[in-house]
Amino acid sequence: MKHQTLDQLQAVAEVESFAVYPAMTRTQRIERWAELLEQNPTRCLGALPGTEYMNREARDRSRGAGTPLTVAFEDPVLRAMGLSDDTYGEAKRFFELSDRQLHQIVCHCHVGATMQARWAAARVRGIVRGNRFVAWLKGLIVH
Repeated sequence: MKHQTLDQLQAVAEVESFAVYPAMTRTQRIERWAELLEQNPTRCLGALPGTEYMNREARDRSRGAGTPLTVAFEDPVLRAMGLSDDTYGEAKRFFELSDRQLHQIVCHCHVGATMQARWAAARVRGIVRGNRFVAWLKGLIVH
């Protein structure tokens, strides 16, 4: 029996996945992404350059090998949930993020050309937690 990758098999046969995963909420998808990043906390990841300066179409198509977006796309569960590639636009859609939120995770202006996965995980988790200081200020103003 010859070992072949899934990509090799798909070239010669129709391969169907029978794994069924329960639907995930936005928060669960983001938490899973953070957990995936934390599995190898010292992994060196690349950043995307200048996302804030790109027009929307170019930004949505932007991608890079070995970015935090790549880590998410490597996960078969997130792919089964509908993550179709590792582009900026697809991550924005799938994780339901604003440009500001995704920019803070993947843009080189925050970390330089590379970052450790633990740093990216903390930024991803920050989306779920939100800005505690801003929440505290809102609490003071509302009451």
